[in-house]
Amino acid sequence: MSETNARTQILAAQRNDDSFPTLWDELEWRGLIHVSTDATALSELIEGEPFAYYCGFDPTAPSLHLGHLVQLLLMRRLQLKGHLPLGLVGGSTGLIGDPRPTAERTLNSRETVAQWVESLREQISRYLSFDGDNAARFVNNLDWTAPLSAIDFLREVGKHFRVGTMIKKDIVAKRLNSDEGISYTEFSYQILQGLDFLELYKQYDCKLQSGGSDQWGNLTSGTELIRKAVGGTAHAIGTPLITNADGTKFGKSEGNAIWLNPEMCSPYTFYQFWLNQADADVIDRLRVFTFLSRAEIAEFERQVAEEPFKRAAQKHLALEVTTLVHGAEATQAAIDASEALFGRGDLAALDAGTLGAAIEALPQAAGAVGSSVAQLMVDAELVKSLGEARRAIAQGGVYINNVAVAAEDQALTADDLLHGAFAVLRRGKKTLAGVTA
Repeated sequence: MSETNARTQILAAQRNDDSFPTLWDELEWRGLIHVSTDATALSELIEGEPFAYYCGFDPTAPSLHLGHLVQLLLMRRLQLKGHLPLGLVGGSTGLIGDPRPTAERTLNSRETVAQWVESLREQISRYLSFDGDNAARFVNNLDWTAPLSAIDFLREVGKHFRVGTMIKKDIVAKRLNSDEGISYTEFSYQILQGLDFLELYKQYDCKLQSGGSDQWGNLTSGTELIRKAVGGTAHAIGTPLITNADGTKFGKSEGNAIWLNPEMCSPYTFYQFWLNQADADVIDRLRVFTFLSRAEIAEFERQVAEEPFKRAAQKHLALEVTTLVHGAEATQAAIDASEALFGRGDLAALDAGTLGAAIEALPQAAGAVGSSVAQLMVDAELVKSLGEARRAIAQGGVYINNVAVAAEDQALTADDLLHGAFAVLRRGKKTLAGVTA
């Protein structure tokens, strides 16, 4: 099956849960609403006639990441309700970048940003339908900012913003209180994002913008600009940030982004991320990142409470989200690799890319034909000494590619190097390391 057909099937299988009175009720139950403008008005808007809505994605990297996936799934749920999604890729705002809490961004070249615009467009197209009466549409804010002179920008847009309000925005306030401060360039970002909403309101009667809750100041700059400039009413939804166990946000600024591009985060690594979710987090993840119904998620919640050792919820979460992002074939390869690493499958049957990604996630040792297995165990920190390595081998608890090492002085052979480059060392049932030639 072609990737296009597979992606079409994934989109066709997605449904909102009709056990909820309204979509707004479902969005709240799934934890997708952290902050919003008037909730009652938003619920009525969503239940009413089709309307246009948007989310912006800035090309400040060549790939989208986990936080963007939350936005794409929210956009898809609204599209399933019959509304019209606008995927904005920020050809102009990407040249500036929204302010980070800690330091000024490094500005990328116009050529790099243009390349990343196309990369993000391709990724976004995988999660929305571009067919039917409410087909998704791409927009680029460079189209309306590039022709705008500085004088016109200040007269027609800047006059509606008050500096006192702008400096109270959380990110701006943090930067103003930091040693580095904030440049006028990044300070102006909220005006540009507000202009985006105003332009889409004028061109498409766009009535809603969504984004992460850390973008709330930028989101409301648009609703306020629409009110002041043209007397219109528009809404915003801020989704919760996805954090790890200690509350740290996942994202490129924090250096721990889970990228959607398989070249930046392999399907195997992506699958393992979801598989390793804590019991305390997995149900919330199922609500946000899957289209499972309330009843289906309730059953997984029961299993987490009564049979946590089976990790059924984590396995299904990893299956669902990896299939959504990377497709069924890549997901099965990741599952096969997970099984094979622990002796429940054939390592030699894995393709080089999947095996290499799996090896990369393990402790490492460099080896070549003739290398001592005992020394490789020490180098990979599976044991503390050669003596401990030899004792483990003598006890029958050491494996290369799931085959028991028979002799204490056994050396790595050419046959041990899968794809001529990799081998998997295992001590006992669960302690693994990778060998790379």
